[in-house]
Amino acid sequence: MEDISRDPLAASFNEDGDVLNMKIYFAGPLFTPYERTFIDQCAKRMRDAGMEVFVPHEIPLPNPVTPKFIFDLDAREVLSANVLLGLLDGPMVDDGTASEIGIFWSDMRHDPKKKGMIGLVTDTRVIRDRNMVDGKGINLFVRGCIEDEGEVVDSFDKAFDILLKWQKEIDT
Repeated sequence: MEDISRDPLAASFNEDGDVLNMKIYFAGPLFTPYERTFIDQCAKRMRDAGMEVFVPHEIPLPNPVTPKFIFDLDAREVLSANVLLGLLDGPMVDDGTASEIGIFWSDMRHDPKKKGMIGLVTDTRVIRDRNMVDGKGINLFVRGCIEDEGEVVDSFDKAFDILLKWQKEIDT
């Protein structure tokens, strides 16, 4: 099993504790090839722009995989990220994604290195209604967590623009 105690994608800090690179935790459903491919394409674009991105499905899993392993790894990575980008597609928000959003929101209350959250909705069942209201796939509590410290957008391009803005703020 690969050692996960130090993540090579972890954010870098100077001696004053200032973030040198923005680290993004990319939350979302990852159980189909289509979901993973979309997340991989988005992560590549962010990495090509100099952003550090943690994608849960890129980590090799032990055999057998345990709830403790998944929780310990993902919670550590959520807590070490500056930004959470959550893919909210599907008939309802993925329960793991909702948990990661809640953990990140809670940690933002006392961690000044956190920039915010972006909810990404590309699912046409949801974006047909431009208000993206409850009953169309986004639970209002989950949406409230995101919008308290960020926003919900309907394209990766919009999310990427926000990420670029936050990256510039971190770099200055």
